[in-house]
Amino acid sequence: MYKRILLAYDGSESGQKALLDSLDIAQWSNAELHLVAVMPRLATTYAGLEGGLYINESEDEEKHRFQGILDDGLRRLASSGYPAGGEVVVGEPVTEIAAYARKIAADLIVIGHKHLDSWTARWWRGSTSPALIEHAPCSVLVSITH
Repeated sequence: MYKRILLAYDGSESGQKALLDSLDIAQWSNAELHLVAVMPRLATTYAGLEGGLYINESEDEEKHRFQGILDDGLRRLASSGYPAGGEVVVGEPVTEIAAYARKIAADLIVIGHKHLDSWTARWWRGSTSPALIEHAPCSVLVSITH
């Protein structure tokens, strides 16, 4: 039985399905539920021709956007009567999700996945799910949408 479930949440259609699936499992097993939203690391500084250092304002905007995605997921769970905690982390998704799962001693990671129709779409987008399975410290449930 699962005691601590981590949902890698991105607010997408497949992420919302994964949220519902993780809620069902958490209620069934009376587990703690945690959400993590992974923001990719952005190039935030660069040296100008005059030698000054400039900071890209979009990092703050992106962090705010990811916090909104996370807060939306937490609100959805709270409105279902299931409080959860969560955090926005910055970095490469597979590495950060696996690290967060270790940090909270998760028994299960839930992640959404959308099947892509063409091989070019699959190649271009890549997939976090298979790589996460290889690096996860616990079981991984991939919630599929078409």
